[in-house]
Amino acid sequence: MSLELPIDIHTVKGFLAASEGEALHHLAVEACGLGACLEVGSYCGKSTVYLASACKLVDGVLYAVDHHRGSEEHQPGEEYHDPELFDEDIQLMDSFRTFRTNIRAAQLEDWVVPVVAPSSVVARRWNTPLGLVFIDGGHSREAAMTDYRCWARHIVPGGYLAIHDIFPDPADGGQAPYEIYNLALASAQFELVETVDTLGILRRV
Repeated sequence: MSLELPIDIHTVKGFLAASEGEALHHLAVEACGLGACLEVGSYCGKSTVYLASACKLVDGVLYAVDHHRGSEEHQPGEEYHDPELFDEDIQLMDSFRTFRTNIRAAQLEDWVVPVVAPSSVVARRWNTPLGLVFIDGGHSREAAMTDYRCWARHIVPGGYLAIHDIFPDPADGGQAPYEIYNLALASAQFELVETVDTLGILRRV
């Protein structure tokens, strides 16, 4: 039986498979008992809806971190560029308006704290313990490494690290998320819980 969400998720732009979103939802329900939830890379709010719907069930909170200027692949001329999200006046990507529209339509504003800034800037003074960190930001090696190094250390013992777009075979997709996934496992601070499509779920030991 599919998960019931407060909005037709197919109307929300994004690249998260339904199976991955449902896995995040169930994970967040458990993680909220350990600390706040945080996602890096909200885009138009697809993953946010899955996570915040879980937070609503258990009176949790989701911090949604994104500068909303698009990742490398969203820029003009790149594979995943969306002209509807391009602000012609300032010649920059801007997904924040669409993100807010979707979260409002889903009636989830009371469970989402949008943080509109680069991941590294937000993390500078961060001190809130996290039960779940979902990394789905920029897919360059530098961006993925920055997100991992900034946020993995804030996950409480027993909390979860979820990483999207893990492709062991380079022919299937970029390798940066797979690199930080392997880095987390090699650190001995995380153990594998499961993989769902391209979503890797790890627990902090």
